[in-house]
Order: sequence, then structure tokens, then C-alpha cells
Amino acid sequence: MELRTLRYFVAVAEELHFGRAAARLRMTQPPLSRAIKQLETELGCALLLRSPTGVVLTPAGVLLHEEARALLAQADRVRARVTALAGPVTMTVGTLADSAEQFGTRLAAAYRERHPAARILIRESDLTDPTAGLRAGLVDVALTRTPFDDTGIATRALRSDRVGVVLRTDDPLAHRDGLRLADLAERRWFRFPNGTDPVWEAYWTGSAGDGRRRDGPVVRTARECLQSVLWNGTVGLMPLGHALPEGLTVVPLTDMPPSGFVIAWRADDTTPLIRSFVRIAETVHHTTDSTRAG
Repeated sequence: MELRTLRYFVAVAEELHFGRAAARLRMTQPPLSRAIKQLETELGCALLLRSPTGVVLTPAGVLLHEEARALLAQADRVRARVTALAGPVTMTVGTLADSAEQFGTRLAAAYRERHPAARILIRESDLTDPTAGLRAGLVDVALTRTPFDDTGIATRALRSDRVGVVLRTDDPLAHRDGLRLADLAERRWFRFPNGTDPVWEAYWTGSAGDGRRRDGPVVRTARECLQSVLWNGTVGLMPLGHALPEGLTVVPLTDMPPSGFVIAWRADDTTPLIRSFVRIAETVHHTTDSTRAG
């Protein structure tokens, strides 16, 4: 029996309703129901009697509820004592452009609940550094996008997003259902400053597809990219699904591989705090996707 599963069971036992318990735990109902069924299978007995209006604890469920609450309280006391002895800990999270908003408040809330004494610092990077300060040693973990030079960097993929080309709404190609890089061969693309990760630059400026050197304006931020399109008529790429300023639209590129939204950390730096951050981010992402799918 894992502590996480016991926390799930206690929530259901106290709410006497799977929907309310799922909302309390900030998760969807199906994985909660599966976890409780698995717990009943492991113990070899029914813990709950289910009905359309809610649940009722069996005698075994009443006993487990009492014991689980005591175990969880003891676990919380142990965690608090160990944390107090270790002293305050700080972790710096690097973010790229709007990557910090990909999870909304869910990741922050879940991490605070799991590590209430940890101090989290956020460092936002511009588009010249896709590792968001990780390679330079400025952050401990990063929320960013691929592809980039990942030598010495470990990543965990959370999502894969299709990309499209950003155009002005009055552009002749703006109302197409899809485009290929060849359709944009004569266009001016924005480019990144000298020294930008070449793998990253080749992907986001489209030069990985045709090998051509870009001659458009130099940009450093996502906002500068969009303004470059709006004011200069240049083109550039972005993940689909993002809100755009008035006057701009995005058309899917059919011959571009997707961009991965990932957690990244230095491969030789796997502290417990970083491992916990990765696990929590994966859980929150999975829960968020399940909620959207529902």
C-alpha cells in the first residue's frame, strides 16, 4: 500500500463520493476509481459499497480509514521533522517564453503541497537559450521545448505539439488549411542572434527543411517574433493552439515534425528535489490532459 493510494482512499472515505473526492485531490474520477479498486484487490476485500448517490464504507473500510489517517499523519510528521533538520532548500526553475503557463496553477499548487518548505525561484529565458539557463548552470530544472542540443541534458517529454507558420491575416496564404516549407521558400523569416543553439535555430526558423540562411530581422522573444510578422510581414513558426494578437493567424505546417514540451535537467544532477519535481510535473500534466479530454 502506497501512501498516495492511502491518501486517495481517505479522501473517498471522508467525502463518501468519488466525484467530490476527485475534486479535492485535483484529479479526474477514473484514475481515482482505478486506484481504489486496485487497493481492494491488493487487500482482498471490499472497502466501499458503491451506489449512484455515493459510497458507504464496509467494516474493513472503516478500519482502514482509521489506520490510514494515523499512518498519513505520522508520515507528515516525519516529513516535517526531516525537512526542518535539513534546513530550507531552494530550487530554481527555468522557463522558456510561456512555458510556465502550460500547467497554470496546478503544478505550483501540487509542488507546494508536496514540498511546503521548499523555496522555488523562477527564471525566464528568451529564445536564444532553449535550455532556459540549464546549460549555463543558472537553473536546476527547466520547462522548455525541443529540439535543442541535449548533450549532457536529460529530458522527459510531457507533450508533443504540431507547429504552424504565423502569417498576417491579409497574407495570400493565411486561409490555407495547411502549408509546406516549400510554399514559403521566397519569404523572409525572422532569425535569432549569433550564438543561438544551432539545432534550435534551424528548427524554429525553418532552415532545417531547406538549409537556406535567413535574412529577416533578429528576434529574441516570442512577442518580438509576432511583432516581426505583424510589422514586417516576415514568417516564423510557433506551436499550434496559442492565442495570437489581432491581425495574425497560424497555418499548420504539414512537413514539420512536432515540437516536444519537456522537463529538462542536467544528466549528472539528479537530486531528490529534481526527481520529485519531474514526477509531480508528469502527474499534473497527465491529470490536466485527462480533464481536458473529459
